[in-house]
Amino acid sequence: CQVEQWDSDEPIPDKELERGLAGAHGLLCLLSDRVDKRLLDAAGANLKVISTLSVGVDHLALDEIKKRGIRVGYTPDVLTDATAELAVSLLLTTCRRLPEAIEEVKKGGWTSWKPLWMCGYGLTQSTVGIIGLGRIGQAIARRLKPFGVQRFLYTGRQPRPEEAAEFQAEFVSVPQLAAQSDFVVVACSLTPATRGLCNKEFFQKMKKTAVFVNISRGDVVNQDDLYQSLASGQIAAAGLDVTTPEPLPTNHPLLTLTNCVILPHIGSATYRTRNTMSLLAANNLLAGLRGEPMPSELKL
Repeated sequence: CQVEQWDSDEPIPDKELERGLAGAHGLLCLLSDRVDKRLLDAAGANLKVISTLSVGVDHLALDEIKKRGIRVGYTPDVLTDATAELAVSLLLTTCRRLPEAIEEVKKGGWTSWKPLWMCGYGLTQSTVGIIGLGRIGQAIARRLKPFGVQRFLYTGRQPRPEEAAEFQAEFVSVPQLAAQSDFVVVACSLTPATRGLCNKEFFQKMKKTAVFVNISRGDVVNQDDLYQSLASGQIAAAGLDVTTPEPLPTNHPLLTLTNCVILPHIGSATYRTRNTMSLLAANNLLAGLRGEPMPSELKL
C-alpha cells in the first residue's frame, strides 16, 4: 500500500482530508472525521473501503456509503472492557464527589471531620438503570453487581431476556427507568430514536437524589436541559465522558457546576485497548482492499 498519513493528534482539516482522499482506494479515519456526501464525492469512484478507529459510526454517512457500495470496518468488542471500567470510575467519581473533595483539600476547605460534609450517594442497595444493554451496557452491569446493587433496570429497542438474565435486569420504558433509578447510565448507540432522548421531561422524572452518567454520545443528551436540572437541584449530579460539541468550550455553563464531572471522551483510553483498536482498524482496511472478509465489518 501507498499510505498518506496525517501525522498529528489534532484532527485533519476538512480541505486536507478532501485533498488526500481524492482518488484513494481506502480511508482509515477517526470518529472526529466527518465522512459525508461532500467528502465521498471528493474521494471519487476508487474508494472501496472505509475503516474507522471506533465502535460508533455516527460520523459516517452510512446511507451514502451503502449507495456507493463502499465497505465499512469498525472496532467493536475490543474497547468494551476499557469503556465499562471508565463508566464505573466516572459513576463512583461523580456520586462520591471526588473532584470536589480533592479541590477542598487543595484550597484548605478541609478543616476537620464533619458528619455530613462531602456526603454523596452509594451503590449498595441501589437501583441502577442502563439505557442500552448492549456489549458495553452488560459489561457495566457486570462490574456494578459486586457493589451490592439491589436492582437493575434497562431499556432499549426491544427486551434482551438472555443478556438480562445474568443481572436479573428488568426491561422497562424510558420514563419508568428515569423515575425508578438511583443511578442512570447511558450506554446506547446514537440513532434518530436516541438523539435528545435525555431531555427536560426525562430529568423531571428522575429522583432528586439520582446521579446521571453518559458514556455513549453527547447528542443523546439535551445539555441545556441537563444544566437546568443540575443547577436547580432537580437531580443530584451528572458525570459525562461525551459532550456536544467535543471538545466542550471552556466557558460552557456545565463547567461552572460542582455537581457535574466532565471527562474528555477517554472511555477506551488504555494503551492496550488503543493498540488493539489500531491493529483491528488496519487489518479491516487491508482485508477490504484485498476483497477479503474483514475481521470486523459493519453490515450495511
